[in-house]
Amino acid sequence: MDEQALLGLNPNADSDFRQRALAYFEQLKISPDAWQACAEALAQRTYSDDHIKFFCFQVLEHQVKYKYSELTTVQQQLIRETLISWLQTQMLNPQPEKTFIRNKAAQVFALLFVTEYLTKWPKFFFDILSVVDLNPRGVDLYLRILMAIDSELVDRDVVHTSEEARRNTLIKDTMREQCIPNLVESWYQILQNYQYTNSEVTCQCLEVVGAYVSWIDLSLIANDRFINMLLGHMSIEVLREEACDCLFEIVNKGMDPVDKMKLVESLCQVLQSAGFFSIDQEEDVDFLARFSKLVNGMGQSLIVSWTKLIKSGDIKNAQEALQAIETKVALMLQLLIHEDDDISSNIIGFCYDYLHILKQLTVLSDQQKANVEAIMLAVVKKLTYDEEYNFENEGEDEAMFVEYRKQLKLLLDRLAQVSPELLLASVRRVFSSTLQNWQTTRFMEVEVAIRLLYMLAEALPVSHGAHFSGDVSKASALQDMMRTLVTSGVSSYQHTSVTLEFFETVVRYEKFFTVEPQHIPCVLMAFLDHRGLRHSSAKVRSRTAYLFSRFVKSLNKQMNPFIEDILNRIQDLLELSPPENGYQSLLSSDDQLFIYETAGVLVVNSEYPAERKQALMRNLLTPLMEKFKILLEKLMLAQDEERQACLADCLNHAVGFASRTSKAFSNKQTVKQCGCSEVYLDCLQTFLPALSCPLQKDILRSGVRTFLHRMIICLEEEVLPFIPSASEHMLKDCEAKDLQEFIPLINQITAKFKIQVSPFLQQMFMPLLHAIFEVLLRPAEENDQSAALEKQMLRRSYFAFLQTVTGSGMSEVIANQGAENVERVLITVIQGAVEYPDPIAQKTCFIILSKLVELWGGKDGPVGFADFVYKHIVPACFLAPLKQTFDLADAQTVLALSECAVTLKTIHLKRGPECVQYLQQEYLPSLQVAPEIIQEFCQALQQPDAKVFKNYLKVFFQRAKP
Repeated sequence: MDEQALLGLNPNADSDFRQRALAYFEQLKISPDAWQACAEALAQRTYSDDHIKFFCFQVLEHQVKYKYSELTTVQQQLIRETLISWLQTQMLNPQPEKTFIRNKAAQVFALLFVTEYLTKWPKFFFDILSVVDLNPRGVDLYLRILMAIDSELVDRDVVHTSEEARRNTLIKDTMREQCIPNLVESWYQILQNYQYTNSEVTCQCLEVVGAYVSWIDLSLIANDRFINMLLGHMSIEVLREEACDCLFEIVNKGMDPVDKMKLVESLCQVLQSAGFFSIDQEEDVDFLARFSKLVNGMGQSLIVSWTKLIKSGDIKNAQEALQAIETKVALMLQLLIHEDDDISSNIIGFCYDYLHILKQLTVLSDQQKANVEAIMLAVVKKLTYDEEYNFENEGEDEAMFVEYRKQLKLLLDRLAQVSPELLLASVRRVFSSTLQNWQTTRFMEVEVAIRLLYMLAEALPVSHGAHFSGDVSKASALQDMMRTLVTSGVSSYQHTSVTLEFFETVVRYEKFFTVEPQHIPCVLMAFLDHRGLRHSSAKVRSRTAYLFSRFVKSLNKQMNPFIEDILNRIQDLLELSPPENGYQSLLSSDDQLFIYETAGVLVVNSEYPAERKQALMRNLLTPLMEKFKILLEKLMLAQDEERQACLADCLNHAVGFASRTSKAFSNKQTVKQCGCSEVYLDCLQTFLPALSCPLQKDILRSGVRTFLHRMIICLEEEVLPFIPSASEHMLKDCEAKDLQEFIPLINQITAKFKIQVSPFLQQMFMPLLHAIFEVLLRPAEENDQSAALEKQMLRRSYFAFLQTVTGSGMSEVIANQGAENVERVLITVIQGAVEYPDPIAQKTCFIILSKLVELWGGKDGPVGFADFVYKHIVPACFLAPLKQTFDLADAQTVLALSECAVTLKTIHLKRGPECVQYLQQEYLPSLQVAPEIIQEFCQALQQPDAKVFKNYLKVFFQRAKP
């Protein structure tokens, strides 16, 4: 072996040596016999370096996994012998191998096992057991091999081919017949031998039992001698977590419902009499988390049994199962309320399913009602934040608690299904008593009280948030709580979690304010002052900006008396913060978008006459336009690139803010009706010059383009005079991405204004195409993935543009470009349909072709188009699907084929018998299609039902492909 290359295996080696080692590994993998040197090195213990040993196993692994069938019988025998002799040396080694080597060796054994067990090595386990006997090092390896085999055979995360899945099933069946009882016996011996002397090996063995129990005969494990030993392990500190997991796997195994019930009940009796149900005596939270998982497994198993028994009509046993479930509820509640969230989280599944049973019962007993109430109280207690929660810098622990809270929310929703009245009464009790004394109550309790009110909105579902009408008792309870929330002064509580929960809840129940509008002013003030948009915490300010816009939007009818006041109060929050003065504004630019939208909504939805609306809108937008002009001049003069980027960002924000105000307009309240057209046209005139700025083109163009999209919707034809010059600027020295983003703008204009923009389109059609072709023809590095992707996306955009033009009844735009250009365009569509393996583009191309055939394919079509149909379009319909890259198993490709079928049908519709004749006598014979197939094809084509032909075409090409 190349000793120099092997030096590079050491993690501390320099990069040249490491590269050399990698290259050497690749070389050994392809060499037909290099693996033999590795096998020899392992069997004879040539190397003491761990990384080299690992490397040798990797080479063997590659050989067994990918090249085993190429080896001779003698070579295969050599691999088997190498592994067994390596195993034998492990018995004698003074020091065991490092864990990572043992694991890799176990993987190689497992790979060899799945390859050879059914054919050449049926005595695999007997051979290994005869070597390892009860030697602790040998047992360790034997158990690792068993775990590796289990993961090869049953690991759900490994994707297997159907062939491998069949093989694995056969291996498991054969193992069950031939060796599982012996393996189980070996596990028993290992456990008995090492339970007091070697906890590591014992835990490994318990893990093996837990893994195999899911697919072997349960009676081999669920019997007195095994269960008694496992219960013994439950009392040994170093073993009990693994023993718990092992019992969980046994309980989880699918089986007959009555047998499962008996198994669980007998386990529970033993555990209970051994004192395991006394949770409060136990201090080891890691063990309790595993124990909670076990109890959860037992509870859910009993519930599955109950469900099956009810379905099968076995009422007597179902009753017994329910009784068994009920006796576990007290333990479940103790675990649910445990202060450690992991322990509590592990039992939620049982709790959730138990509530599901109660939901199905017609009458609840007093005990069951008490259980529901206890779960309710547990949820309230566990929803509460603890002292350690870091609100300013949320890390992993905080994220876990947020996830845990989501689980509790599901429990709360389930409680609402079982007993909505009880839930409402409990929340009301907690809420009222907490808010009565909020000034002297800890923040977490105040937060959870408001949070519960918030959660009721989803737990007690109504249509369209109508919580305050309909069911009187519920409506009045919620109304009382909301009134308390907004009048208690709790919005002034000095903790961000309470403040945020207050605003979230106010917005969630906005319908309350249509019932009691007198509370709107005080809530608006909370939004606008130091409690909301001017809060000391950026997180609160940011969230409030969004919630404020939702609040105003949903209550726009009630906002009229406050509009001018609100606009005055948010004036300073609308300021475009320029990059120079280092002034930290209260809101980020993303947050400001919401404030601009809110301002727009207030103006547009007000009851003011159009002149007043126009004046207010001008007040809102004029400062942006003025700032924009100044900043654009500064950008033109800026030398430093960083400063240029800052200025461009700021300009972009200005455009974005103006754009966002326009979201307030609707079909009922158009820009015209509000008298605001002139203001937005002024904005357009202000922003468009940025398109000719040579600096920071990307960011400026993107902003102005978005604004144009909005204005096409809002200003309609008033925007048209601006489009030609804007387009001209945007087509100057552009990249693939620019074009790709510009084309949707043209598509929008074409689809919206159709014939109105025909002259403009005819004028800019070829310049746009030249720009596209120029970018597509630019040479790029062969393996530059991102350039290739950009070109693919641009090609799609180009075809989408042609589809929009033809689909909007504007084919004359293409027809008027002169014969040579028309042909060039059509050829690109043919190439798109046939040559590029991109089914999305191909589909679009066939849509364009069928549209053109429909428009031009008749007797009075343009001169020469009929020839083009037979010379190019018909062949494209066959050449595209015949390509190897046209994958008929792919959904997008099938859609492309469907459009190809439409194209052929359209040709037949337009050209009639002449088309059939051409296919029969000229084209299909030139493809060497058999006469009877030609006949069949033409018959299918002439069927009146298009679907019949689509289905036929798929079969036709499936047969035609090798």
